[in-house]
Amino acid sequence: MAAASKNILIFGATGVIGLHITQALLNAKAHFGRVAAFTSSGTAESKKHIIQGLEKQGLEVVIGDIHKEEDIISVYKEFDTVISALGRNVIASQIDLIRLAEASNSIIRFFPSEYGTDIEYGPASAMEKPHQQKLKVRKYISSSVNRLEYTYLVTGPYADMYIAKSPDRPEMGTFDVKAKRAVLLGDADGKISFTTMPDVGKLLVAALKRPEATRNRALKVNSFTSTPNAILAEFERQTGQKWDISYISLTKLKELENKAWEEQVPWATSFTLRRIWAEGGTLYEKRDNSDIGMEDEDMENLEIVVKRAISQQT
Repeated sequence: MAAASKNILIFGATGVIGLHITQALLNAKAHFGRVAAFTSSGTAESKKHIIQGLEKQGLEVVIGDIHKEEDIISVYKEFDTVISALGRNVIASQIDLIRLAEASNSIIRFFPSEYGTDIEYGPASAMEKPHQQKLKVRKYISSSVNRLEYTYLVTGPYADMYIAKSPDRPEMGTFDVKAKRAVLLGDADGKISFTTMPDVGKLLVAALKRPEATRNRALKVNSFTSTPNAILAEFERQTGQKWDISYISLTKLKELENKAWEEQVPWATSFTLRRIWAEGGTLYEKRDNSDIGMEDEDMENLEIVVKRAISQQT
């Protein structure tokens, strides 16, 4: 029988998705014991105001070096669950964190940083460049982990980032509220399943509360499913105006993706992910929300996300 999580340690707590996860854990702190963030002295200083705000809500902060085994071994003694929200550029460093968790006497559950596109969606997924580091982590877990329990929380694309303005590279898709201009990907009728960033945190908390249902598996969860055309229609409804629309075909998107990888630019990954989404790589016959007690009424919807995007842009 899977053990319940009580004392939770977070890596990457002040990152893009880490902040939402940390906030959700603090909102649900009554269900747990301790909630702590492991961070470097540099991050503690550069994000002092953010961290101080979280500390006022009950977050504990542990200063250490993620690359020093003695720091990780020491902090693991005080916790039973690890939540990783490390960014894409350091995903592979989780292997050492998992190895030390497996060897510890206290850590019972590990949530790797999986939030986002499903890296094992189909046979072609193994060849996608942005998936390689996460695939290495999964391979290590399947081959080298015996005692430690794990859960992969697969959320698909973050709605908040997709339904946003992209001023520098609108060819990736954009929704520009002030200009009333949208660039839509594919035929604009292809369905994409999204998760809002606040919902990522809520779903993770729900998974923690149901250890038996989430033990040693990938959870495919999301907030809602929509299409580029439906997103545009909601923007037009809320702004009360018709927008100027242009389209990037799937063929053109692939050309841009290949060119970006050839030139080794930082945004090549984003082109690949958006191509995967446009191809339908986020859709499932069944999602796993109900396995952790989360239904449609518990999730944010398209109307809420568009309203938030309009507020942020104006």
